[in-house]
Amino acid sequence: MINPLLYFLIFLRASLFSSGGLANLPMLQQDLLGLKWAQHADFGRAIAISELSPGPSGLWVIALGYLTYGIPGAALAFIAIILPPLFVLVISAIYDRIERQRWVQGMMKGITLAIVGISLASGWNLIQQPGAGWREWAIALCVFALGLTQKFHVVILLALAGIAGFFLYH
Repeated sequence: MINPLLYFLIFLRASLFSSGGLANLPMLQQDLLGLKWAQHADFGRAIAISELSPGPSGLWVIALGYLTYGIPGAALAFIAIILPPLFVLVISAIYDRIERQRWVQGMMKGITLAIVGISLASGWNLIQQPGAGWREWAIALCVFALGLTQKFHVVILLALAGIAGFFLYH
């Protein structure tokens, strides 16, 4: 028997932690198959229905909801996939009204610095792992130095690090 609240939360979590399209497929597959609320064929059917239907490819989850739990499943899946973007729109509208407030600017500066600190700590922890040698340090330091110049977009830095890693470990 499907628990409607848990069913909704599974779809909501998949929507929150994915970037759209089929990005939520692995998470939904793991959860729904694990609970035996879906079969492998349901995912293939849902994706096929989505590809044949007009609209965004991310709406395949509504078909999956219908295939696994009927009309209530489709409704719950629909609500779960529209809530995160709706929340972002509400926050954006509120932020547009208060962004010039001094306390908001201070809070955003604090959050930005926290992200920098977390990123530096994460990088430090990764580079300190056993087995990290000169190659890891070289890539990290080069990307750090190039990043400080602010002349390279982050995507370029990632691509360069990937290329360097390919040649250094190949």
